[in-house]
Amino acid sequence: YNLQHYKDRNRIERMFNKLKQFRRIATRYDKTRKSFLAFLHIAAVKLWLPSFVNRT
Repeated sequence: YNLQHYKDRNRIERMFNKLKQFRRIATRYDKTRKSFLAFLHIAAVKLWLPSFVNRT
């Protein structure tokens, strides 16, 4: 049992669950790999950007 590995795994699982809230990602709406990956990047930025804005 490694506490750090457990925390990292939990963080990654929560990230994937948040990404799956985007219907387009969960249902694999985009047909090409390139467009799916592009939207995955956009969704990740949308999720992570608020944590970097207005940090005081």
